[in-house]
Amino acid sequence: MQTSQNISSGHGSQRFSLGAKWYDRLWAAFIFFTRLPFWRIYQPPQTAYNSVVEWWPLTGWLTSSVMAAILYFGPQLSIINYPLSILFAIIARILLTGALHEDGLADFFDGFGGGGTNRERILSIMKDSHIGTYGVLGLILYLAMLYLCLYSMTPLLAAMTVLAADPYAKMLSAQMTQMMPYARTEETSKAHTVYRRMSVPSGLLLAVQGLLPIGLYFYFLHGVVNWEAILFTPCLIMYFLYLFVWRRLRGYTGDCCGAFFLLLELSVYLSVVITMNIEGLY
Repeated sequence: MQTSQNISSGHGSQRFSLGAKWYDRLWAAFIFFTRLPFWRIYQPPQTAYNSVVEWWPLTGWLTSSVMAAILYFGPQLSIINYPLSILFAIIARILLTGALHEDGLADFFDGFGGGGTNRERILSIMKDSHIGTYGVLGLILYLAMLYLCLYSMTPLLAAMTVLAADPYAKMLSAQMTQMMPYARTEETSKAHTVYRRMSVPSGLLLAVQGLLPIGLYFYFLHGVVNWEAILFTPCLIMYFLYLFVWRRLRGYTGDCCGAFFLLLELSVYLSVVITMNIEGLY
């Protein structure tokens, strides 16, 4: 039997059906992970939001395409020089996502930096809307490293690497929701949503979204980039981040997901720059 309820969201209220179809979950992912007005066209049921992480890498296809276009076509069309292209590409993604992941990274650094080993204090700091010293320093260092990594590549290589790294890092980060329980309750979470356990088909679909772009990346850049380092370094970092969070929280939060994504994506860029410098390809 179909029932409905009033659900409030950041974009207004709407009467939603409790049922959710596959396209509802896809639509919910683009509404949740971007600030583009998809919600004006269609509003999926609230139950669709507990599976948005399953489509997270696909939203990366959109954000990475915008970044890649700016990185490559800005200098090519002589619209802006390459350093400004990098800056505008970073700004464009921040605007597209509403700084969702950067906010998570800042809260991650503040929580684990200021909370010590006290689980409740870490969770409390991460939920606080104010940013602290650890969060500020973390964002500055992250953005500086991101900029310098992209600047170390040619515009074409940077564009292609972004297209591969964004979905791949989101696919890896999504695994955390399957490896640990949620650290809070649904009522005390920021988004009032707890991600569901993935089914086998959902997990396979997630893998396709993340692995297809990086597979094409290795195909077109065969012999140019070190695929072993690029593929496995983020996995290794993911494992150590998982151990770190598990020992402190015994669970994940949405902030951890956003922080994991940015750090794993950055590890792809660092792997490209370091291995190509070692092999003398720059």
